[in-house]
Amino acid sequence: MSEKNYVRAVELYNKLRDTYPFSPYTVDAELSLADAYFLDEEYELAAETYKDFESLHPRHEAIPYVLYQTGMSLMKEFRSIDRATTELKEAYDYFDRLRQTFPDSPYSKSAEEHMRTCRQLMAEHELYIADVFWHMKKYGPAWHRYEYIVATYKDVPEVAEHAQEKSLAAYHNYREAQSQEVREKREGSWKKWFTWL
Repeated sequence: MSEKNYVRAVELYNKLRDTYPFSPYTVDAELSLADAYFLDEEYELAAETYKDFESLHPRHEAIPYVLYQTGMSLMKEFRSIDRATTELKEAYDYFDRLRQTFPDSPYSKSAEEHMRTCRQLMAEHELYIADVFWHMKKYGPAWHRYEYIVATYKDVPEVAEHAQEKSLAAYHNYREAQSQEVREKREGSWKKWFTWL
């Protein structure tokens, strides 16, 4: 681990765990295995290994750290705002659990900051989708998405305020497009009548 050869560390931790399941070093090896995955930027494997550790050792003294690292692994799995936010939501829940269950933990304050980051990214993701609808001139779905952002992400004011402005414009364009449709249908029937004459 100190040589940053995490692939080899993973091999050795797995070997220790599988060969000596009752060794006093095995529990430490299980936690270090998760850390090795995390440091090697294998965040999906890290998250799963931290989760396994928690389910196997729910009363271990390192559980606040494990919850924090699970949240960090899930948060780092998130790539960009044009992707699904499943990992971010799960990361938020882990940070929240840590904050509520272990409020005096040294990881608790940092978890709160990461919760804000998760909310920010989730809000930006929703805004990205709303903007995609807007650029496609699908003003109805855009308006609904902007309204959802305003209602759901009041704790991310810069995104909520922007969504509020865009919501009004999207609604205006949506109503205008509907009126245009009605006009075209009415005029279309008159045009057919004149064609028949």
